[in-house]
Formats: sequence, C-alpha cells, structure tokens
Amino acid sequence: MDRQLPNILITGTPGVGKSTLCDELAKRTGFEWLEVSKIAKQCDCLESYDEKYECHVLDEDKLLDELEGRMVQGGKIVDYHGCDFFPERWFDIVFVLRTNNTILYDRLIERSYSPKKLEENVQCEIFQMLLDEARESYKSEIVHELQSDTDDDMGSNIGRILAWINQWKKDNNVL
Repeated sequence: MDRQLPNILITGTPGVGKSTLCDELAKRTGFEWLEVSKIAKQCDCLESYDEKYECHVLDEDKLLDELEGRMVQGGKIVDYHGCDFFPERWFDIVFVLRTNNTILYDRLIERSYSPKKLEENVQCEIFQMLLDEARESYKSEIVHELQSDTDDDMGSNIGRILAWINQWKKDNNVL
C-alpha cells in the first residue's frame, strides 16, 4: 500500500497511557488520532453491553468498514486496547504500551474501575496479553514494546516515535 504518511497503532491495557501519548503525537505530527472507542460510539458500531465485563461489545466488521477509507490515506494514529481484528495492511508500525502493575492499579482506581474490572485489567497486563496479541497479529519487526510508567517514559516514547516517523519519511522519499 503506497501512502504519503505511515499509519501507527498504539495499543495496550486500559490505563497504560495510550490516549495521552496519541494526543501528544497528533499535536506534534498533524496525524489524525483515531480513538476507536469514540468512533465506535459515534458510528453505532456497538452490538450490546456485556454486564460481566462492564463494557460494550464492538461490532468489529462495521467498525472496520467505517475505518477502511480513512486508513488508506495514511497519517493515522489508531488508539485501541485490542488489535487482533485490524488488518495487518493498515499499519506500518505497532507500539504496545506497558506499565508497572502497581502504577496501573493506581491509575485504574483513579478511573473508578470496579474491583472485577480492575483485577481483569491488571492481570491482562501481568500476563502481557496485549503484547502477545500484537506479536501474533503482526510481523514481529513492526511490533515494539514501550514502557509507560513515568513522564520521562512518555517523553522518551514520543521522541522514539517521532524519530521513527522521520526515518519512515526518509525511507519513503516523503518531504
């Protein structure tokens, strides 16, 4: 797929800092930040509500149809806690944010997560489920794990991603 700008997927357990990172990257790059959860609500891509997991069930096919035309253009930062249903062709690189479990626990408490939802998300991080999902869904050379515990980590991650974008532009002769 020939694009003038790369597409980036930022994934990880809720509370690892995806939205903060994506917001800052969008401001610095001019890329469009696609918050999948918000798009799913706005475009009626939710099937039902799962009481057990306290979340909406995504209509993945409808969402993919909604995003397909946008992704072809390039210059997108996709932000979502899952990744295995997105087509591999959409992304030039995938960053999986990881966070220390104690820090994650505190962040989710601040969000008023229920005890069950809190436990499930911390366990998801402990067992690196989203990192494994990304590694199983995309070529290993495009999947990168980034630690996201502190403001310094966030700054370092932003710098690393900006450097990658600049290299991608050079490699693809984009001015």
